[in-house]
Amino acid sequence: MDPYTIIKYPLSTEKSIRLMEAENKLIFVVNKKATKKEIKKSIEDMFKVEVDSINTFVNADGEKRAYVKFAAKNPAIDIATQMGLM
Repeated sequence: MDPYTIIKYPLSTEKSIRLMEAENKLIFVVNKKATKKEIKKSIEDMFKVEVDSINTFVNADGEKRAYVKFAAKNPAIDIATQMGLM
């Protein structure tokens, strides 16, 4: 699967900003059929960073979200700035 079909867009909410600052995490809306391994590989390929862990969540509307925790050497704030969120 192409990384750009797996990762739809980043979320820029109050909660995501708090997670970015406190836990070095970003939240992405992803393809519902994507696995954690596919999401991790896509994030690493797209942003050239190291990912520690991925947690996924499907909300009541059927939208799948990936909570991506980055390695300490890759600050989430830098990645958000690169995407234009900050």
